[in-house]
Amino acid sequence: MLSYENKIILAPMVRIGTLPMRLLALRYGADIVYTEELIDWKFLRSKRRYNDILDTVDYVDQTDGTIIFRTCTEEKEKVVLQLGTCDAERAVKVAKLVENDVAAIDINMGCPKEFSIKGGMGVALMAQPDKAYNILKTLVDNLSIPVTCKIRILDTPDETLTVVQKLITSGIKAIGIHGRTRNERPQHPVHTDIIQYVSDRVSIPVIANGGSKEIETHSDIYKFKKLTGCTSVMIARAAEWNCSIFREEGLLPMDTVIREYLKLAVDYDNSPSNTKYCIQNILRDLQETPRGRQFLECQTLEQICSIWDLDEYCQQKQSQHQKLGIQGRWQVCPNELEPPHKKRKSADVELTDGICQKKVCFIRANFTDLNLPKSRLHVWARKNGHKLPNYDTQQVEKLFRTIITFNGKKYTSTFWEKNRKFAEQGAALVCLRFLGIVTDEELIKLGCIIK
Repeated sequence: MLSYENKIILAPMVRIGTLPMRLLALRYGADIVYTEELIDWKFLRSKRRYNDILDTVDYVDQTDGTIIFRTCTEEKEKVVLQLGTCDAERAVKVAKLVENDVAAIDINMGCPKEFSIKGGMGVALMAQPDKAYNILKTLVDNLSIPVTCKIRILDTPDETLTVVQKLITSGIKAIGIHGRTRNERPQHPVHTDIIQYVSDRVSIPVIANGGSKEIETHSDIYKFKKLTGCTSVMIARAAEWNCSIFREEGLLPMDTVIREYLKLAVDYDNSPSNTKYCIQNILRDLQETPRGRQFLECQTLEQICSIWDLDEYCQQKQSQHQKLGIQGRWQVCPNELEPPHKKRKSADVELTDGICQKKVCFIRANFTDLNLPKSRLHVWARKNGHKLPNYDTQQVEKLFRTIITFNGKKYTSTFWEKNRKFAEQGAALVCLRFLGIVTDEELIKLGCIIK
């Protein structure tokens, strides 16, 4: 069972704590890694799928096929899923779903963001200690893995201690304490004295958090631990800026960290938008340099990788994934939605006879801005004196499909995309295929044909 004694931990960070960054932290020396906060109701609309191509476990949103949570064997004994919840019943349902895939469950009781507070989650639970206790107690009574929570301090040491002592009686195995109040932000000093006051008076491990301003080197982690009197230390922004903070041997150059992070992002098919966000937080002010501005213009993993001389690595890995069928792997169709057609926005989503159709998906990473399917189709139409095609896009929940009308014929892909633009590009690909402008061989090479 997971131990919280004398550990250095990657803290939960929104959009940062995805699989590539968690694995990088572990490889650099972190003992435990937390996921980003995952909201209970989002999790409850997902299904667990084993991804035999990536050798991962994926929790897939059944409204649009996006990945809510992805994990793998390498982190199984060290990953803690942080849950955003305000309801004990929902929390248990989620925890039972993932119980065999994670090392522990943590309840977020410290997030001060408006979204969490309005939903009765995060730091809002600190104002309702009975409710917070009930959530934790229900989890402890129903799970075989450890349960913890992460809080923010209250205005005084005694107020904080009173709430902590109540939460501890639920049976939690550890408690994380961020040394700032609900209304304080990173620019405010961390109250190490309050963390120490609590740590000295409770019997379970206390994990100190909030010291990133003081932590610039690996040795600073132990100074912060001593200053707070805590059992373990949880690191957020210092790890976000340079994940090699976990290395006993010292910090690595920023470019080395980015390259090693990028390889993991490619290996685990991480989304370009999330990958870009994580690198932005590593670059920080360097985004204003010529290379930084070039990076900000990137839209695909390959474009990002090319800046750090990993474009060939990215191409080879993505080609391997596509040949194995990674693209469109967890596609959700309207008749698979739960419940089906809950928010149907199109009166007619059924295909009729006479429509030229093929199961083709649009993979943005495999197209340059100069060879996008719609652009190719429009150029061909103009050269041959035809009117431009008409695009009719249907939507069911978060899924999109476009039917193109061109020269009196209709074309569509039977693959439902996650946004309108991709649906239009997919339909254009089908149209190009039936016009003979694009061949099946080219579509296969692009990884666009879904079997």
